[in-house]
Amino acid sequence: MADLLGSILSSMEKPPTVGDQESRRKAREQAARLKKMQEEEKRKKAEFRKKMEKDVSDFIQDSTLQKKKYEPMGKIERSILHDVAEVAGLTSFSFGEDEESRYVMLFKKEFAPSDEELEAYRRGEEWDQAKAEERRRLREQAALEEKAASQTEKRPASPSSNYRDKYSHLIGTSAAKDAAHTLEANRAYGCVPVANKRDTRSIEEAMNEIRAKKRLKKGEEDPGASSSSGGGKL
Repeated sequence: MADLLGSILSSMEKPPTVGDQESRRKAREQAARLKKMQEEEKRKKAEFRKKMEKDVSDFIQDSTLQKKKYEPMGKIERSILHDVAEVAGLTSFSFGEDEESRYVMLFKKEFAPSDEELEAYRRGEEWDQAKAEERRRLREQAALEEKAASQTEKRPASPSSNYRDKYSHLIGTSAAKDAAHTLEANRAYGCVPVANKRDTRSIEEAMNEIRAKKRLKKGEEDPGASSSSGGGKL
C-alpha cells in the first residue's frame, strides 16, 4: 500500500512530458481561433445591422415606395433584418420554398399586404393589384349568379287554378263551393236566375208590342173585315 501511494505521488511531482505540452499548446491555439472567429462574426453582424438600419431608413423616407424586396440571404441576416424592421415600425415577411431561396420583404404599415397578396408571394407569384381586383369582381359576380340560380330552383311553381280557387281565401271556401253547386244545379234543371228574367224593355216598347199582338189576334178572328177593307181601297 505504501509503495503504491509513493509511486502515485512521485508521478504527480514529475514535470509534464513533451506530449502533454503539445496538447496544451494546440488547445490554446484552438481557443484563440474560436475567439477570433466569434469576434469576426460579431463584427460582421454589427456591420450588417448598421447597413440594414441605413437601408431601412432610406426606404421609410422614400414616399414613392410602399414595399421593398431583398435578395435571398442567410437565416442570421434575415433575423437581423426582421429585428431592424420591427424597431423601425415596419411589417416584414420571409418568402421562399427552401433555405437558399428565402428572402425578406418589408412593407410600410399603411400599405400592409392583404392575405391574398401574401398567398401570391408564398406561391412565388408577382402581385398585380389590377388583376387581383378583376379576379375578385369575377368571383363576386359568379357568386351572385349562383345564388340567383339557387333561389330560382327552390321557388315552387304556381299551380294552375280557376278564379274561385285562386281567390277562395278572400271569398271563403264554403261560399265558393255553394255558388259552384248552385250554378251546376241551374244548368242541370234549366233554371234561369231571377236577374235573367228581368224585363229591360221600356213601358212604351211593351205597350206597342201588346197592341200589335191584339191587332194580330183580331185579324185572325175576323178575316172578312180584312178582305172588305182591302177591296174598298181598290
